Amino acid sequence: MMRGGFRFLTAYVAAYLLFLYAPVLLLPIFAFNDSRVVAFPLQGFTLDWFRLLLETEPLHAATRNSLIVASVAAFLSTAMGLCAARAATRHSFAGKKGIMGLIMVPLVLPEIIVGVSLLVVILQAGFNLNLWSIILGHVLICTPFCTVILSTAFSNLDRNLEEAAIDLGETKLTTFRRVILPLVMPGIMASILIAFTISLDEFIIAFFLSGTETTLPVYIWSQLRFPARLPSVMALGTVLLAISLILLVSAEYLRRRASDRSAAANAGGNF
Repeated sequence: MMRGGFRFLTAYVAAYLLFLYAPVLLLPIFAFNDSRVVAFPLQGFTLDWFRLLLETEPLHAATRNSLIVASVAAFLSTAMGLCAARAATRHSFAGKKGIMGLIMVPLVLPEIIVGVSLLVVILQAGFNLNLWSIILGHVLICTPFCTVILSTAFSNLDRNLEEAAIDLGETKLTTFRRVILPLVMPGIMASILIAFTISLDEFIIAFFLSGTETTLPVYIWSQLRFPARLPSVMALGTVLLAISLILLVSAEYLRRRASDRSAAANAGGNF
């Protein structure tokens, strides 16, 4: 009975993963296909669609915009997440659970609701839609992720390390800068990479708040109206997929490194 249940679970997981990732696997297949028609059978191998990406100036402008937005949003989100995580793991204050809950609300809100709400607020305040409006929206949705990652990094630290540094004459600020910050640095880097990846791939909020300065996902959406350009979109999707995988794997490596470093520091402190 148990063996039959295990086989069913294995088959279910395999079917689920196939359903989830099969469309993604089609991206590189058609990106190298020598045909403007995205359909089987394949016509041959070509790199022309990737060369076309190098010759498309609107794509370059959208890429620059996305890199600017993702970089600024990643650093701002990580800075805000750092403050929130430090406060949540080291201090007790009135309304702590409620405040942390409000920070996490963007995780459960539909992005279309967030995008429309920000659009209304920005326009009613008299501001123009530009890259900064997109950054504002991306910081809002990335900060909860950064807070969760950094809360884990801070929670794994032993408070005795801080107390020992203060007993040796360090101030709270220098203790944070010279002791705590180096220990959680892998977690900070993981937070930056995760926020960068989320911002780079985010479409809905960027669609509502971009104005005339489009980001890469918005540019890709605009190209889907032209069937002849679909192969180049597939090539671009393949590049973005590779970049996202590299960033996510790097973020996971840094997160685990932060946990291992914190555990080693705690073991040394306890010893």
